[in-house]
Amino acid sequence: MVTSHTWQTKNQAEIQSRVSVFPDSLCIYKSRPALGTLYLVATPIGNLADFSKRSVDILVSADAIACEDTRTSSRLLNHYGIETPMIPFHQHNEHRKVAMLMERLESGQRIALISDAGTPGVSDPGFLAAREAHKKGHTVCAIPGASAAMVALTASGLPCDRFLFEGFLPAKKGRSGRLDVISGLDVTVILFESVHRIQKLVDELAGRCDGERMVAVCRELTKQFEEVIRGPLVDVRERISNHPNLKGEFVVILAGKNYSE
Repeated sequence: MVTSHTWQTKNQAEIQSRVSVFPDSLCIYKSRPALGTLYLVATPIGNLADFSKRSVDILVSADAIACEDTRTSSRLLNHYGIETPMIPFHQHNEHRKVAMLMERLESGQRIALISDAGTPGVSDPGFLAAREAHKKGHTVCAIPGASAAMVALTASGLPCDRFLFEGFLPAKKGRSGRLDVISGLDVTVILFESVHRIQKLVDELAGRCDGERMVAVCRELTKQFEEVIRGPLVDVRERISNHPNLKGEFVVILAGKNYSE
C-alpha cells in the first residue's frame, strides 16, 4: 500500500529562473493541468554530449526524476548541473514504485523517467509507468534521443527498411526457440547481449544460419573505442573469438536470411 502524500510542485517562477529555452511544445511553462505529465527522456548511451538542450530543460523543470540507478544517473545530472530529486525505479521495485509515481502525477507533478542509457521503456521497466499513466489519464510525452538499437542499426550498413527489435534473449528457458525463429526471418534483427554471453550468441547464430549470413556486432557505441565488427557470420565469429579486448554491452545486427552482398 502506498502512503498518501501531498507532493510539492515546482512553481513557474522557479522553473523559468533555471530553464532558458521554453518552446511551446515542451508544455512546461503553461498552466499546470489537473493531472500530471510523465516525460520519458532518452539519455546518452556513452557520450554525454549527445544529450539535447530540450532534455536538460525537461529534467530541470521536472518535480522528480525516476531512474534505474541513482549512482549512474547522478553522473549525467551533475554534468549538466541538474539538481532535481531522483527516485529509484528499476526491475526490482517497479510495481511498487509505479503506484507512487501515479500518486505524484495525480497531484499534478511533472515526472521525468530516464534509464541508465538510451530510451526508457526499451528493454527496461519504463513501459509499466507509461502504461499506467495512460490508464490514469495523465499526459505521456516521449523526449527523443539516443537509442543503442537505432545507432547500431544505422551504423551496420545492413538493411534498415524492415527490422525486428528482439532485445535481450532469455538466458535459458525459451532461448533456443527464439533463436530458431530469428534464424529463419527475412528481416534485419536487432539483439542486445552482454560481454559474458556475446561469444555464446555468435556461436548459436552460426550454428543455425548460413556462414555467409551478414552480421554486425557493435560495441562501445558513441564512446572512444567504438567498434563495428561486420561481415559474414563465419568471419565475425572468428574475429569475436580472437578479439583481445571484448568489453561493454553489445548490439548485434543480423541481416535477413535472403540478404546478400
